[in-house]
Amino acid sequence: MKFLLVAVNSKYIHSNPAVYSLKSSLECLGSGSETVSIAEYTINQDPEEVRADIFQRKPDAIGFSCYIWNIRYVTDLAEDLAKLLPQTAIWVGGPEVSYRAEELMNRYAWLSGVMVGEGEAVFARLIGALAEGKRLPKEKSGLVYRDSDGTIQNGGVSAPVDFSAIPFVYGRDELPENRIVYYESSRGCPYRCSYCLSSIDKQLRFRNLDLVYQELQYFLDQKTAQVKFVDRTFNCQKERARQIWTFLRDHDNGITNFHFEISADLLEEADFQLLSTLREGLVQFEIGVQTTNPLTLRAIRRTAFRERIFSAVRRIAEGRNIHQHLDLIAGLPYEDYESFRRSFCQVYELHPDQLQLGFLKLLSGTEMEKEADGYGMVCSSRPPYEVLKTDWISFEELRRLKRVEEAVETFYNTCQFSMTVRYLEQKCADSFSVYELLGEFLGKLHEEGGKPGRRKLYERTAAFLMERWPQEGDQISQLLTFDYYSRENAKDRPLFCRASSEWKEEEKQFYIREAAKRQYLGGYAEADSRQLQRMTHLEVFDWDFVSETDGTPVKRKTTVVVFDYRIRDFKTFNAKPLVILDFFENDACKTAGFHIY
Repeated sequence: MKFLLVAVNSKYIHSNPAVYSLKSSLECLGSGSETVSIAEYTINQDPEEVRADIFQRKPDAIGFSCYIWNIRYVTDLAEDLAKLLPQTAIWVGGPEVSYRAEELMNRYAWLSGVMVGEGEAVFARLIGALAEGKRLPKEKSGLVYRDSDGTIQNGGVSAPVDFSAIPFVYGRDELPENRIVYYESSRGCPYRCSYCLSSIDKQLRFRNLDLVYQELQYFLDQKTAQVKFVDRTFNCQKERARQIWTFLRDHDNGITNFHFEISADLLEEADFQLLSTLREGLVQFEIGVQTTNPLTLRAIRRTAFRERIFSAVRRIAEGRNIHQHLDLIAGLPYEDYESFRRSFCQVYELHPDQLQLGFLKLLSGTEMEKEADGYGMVCSSRPPYEVLKTDWISFEELRRLKRVEEAVETFYNTCQFSMTVRYLEQKCADSFSVYELLGEFLGKLHEEGGKPGRRKLYERTAAFLMERWPQEGDQISQLLTFDYYSRENAKDRPLFCRASSEWKEEEKQFYIREAAKRQYLGGYAEADSRQLQRMTHLEVFDWDFVSETDGTPVKRKTTVVVFDYRIRDFKTFNAKPLVILDFFENDACKTAGFHIY
């Protein structure tokens, strides 16, 4: 018997730990693993190509891993495969099907069965029965299936597995290459947030620390680029979290990054002391703030102490060695448009490295799904079941927030408009207004057709801002010039930039001197003057965008900056700007009082 486990990921860079865990669990039992293979695809692939690839494998049974982002793709794909491979049994499992198994069995005649809840033991039972031609178990099996007479049998939820008894997810030859690797050191969550599926699993279990150390060492030895812990609240056991962070610090390979979802309000002084000793970029944190509205927090059963969260985020930021990603959710109970504005502004003041605006989804099995009618929630009938309106916020207002979300992603989270955003923060009433303005701008661009490329986006942004503040056109053009070349050593020159021919001869002489002296560009030891000029970018400004610590540009006679692309900020990926004091042969720059960065 050949059983094919299929994962359809949202992006190529993602991997699916569930299918690997099912296969490795069989290998641990010593039976059936040789009959199981894995195939990973993405929702962006042509369904015809995926269908053809699965068809040519000719499996006897297929198991799809189902989530809100892939369920429509999977069901369409499975329906076609059932026609092409009528003798092939088709099973599904995962969070998107576990809480409505019988509903799906009644809806899809081609569906052989559903694996409910934790899959390791359930899959082993299924493979054992299929391989030996036995009847499928009915009691507490975690299997919902169609009997020979068409009757749907519901085996209920299987008993929780011993989490430390589950084998390591990845075999020696199965570590996904060039992808984010997901790792699980605990299951369940101590909190009961009503919108979250993790609140349903009331069995909080932790993997044995010795096993965790061994498995993390494997990732370190393999020099995996990023390992993302899927633990819902990684630091709910404080001392255990410290032990793992200490292990990573002491065994750091200088390459691997580890991502954790934490509750910042649980952090203590011992955590801050430890975290300050970590290598820059060794770990990154995702912190779900969701809202700052007290009524909303109570309604969603979220236990969080705002001031402690904010204090912790500020404390971590002081170290400048840990990337912090903060989340907000729109569409929650008691949160209207103005309330969301306040939540946004309060979180934005923390200056997180990334700020994600999510929109409430009514997930099957959650308390929020059951309570939705009482809150006047209307959601889409299509996955991911996003809320369209509530008693507090209208569809039109949520659409406006969608534009704000796009603006935050484009102008804030990419870190490609840092100086321009600082300028707009001074021009607008509050931080939320910045992204309302930019959201409206992006909306107009889309109406004109398509999403512009990088250079065109900068040019259109410049035109938009100069039209709004025409008297400050020179400053706006130079802000965007600084932002444009901070990220990329682009050889093209946007329309808003001043002509570089104005300082062409001085630039040539600077690189000749630099090739001889290495006063600024010490990391280019083998490069001659022409190579230095190609590998870096020099720009002359009338504003000093670098020296002022509060980010406020200062009008100068001349500020000369070289962007060193070999040295980048690990958080923003922007090149290091070097202020050149002796660019011109006269003393104008030398007496300006600039600093070298």
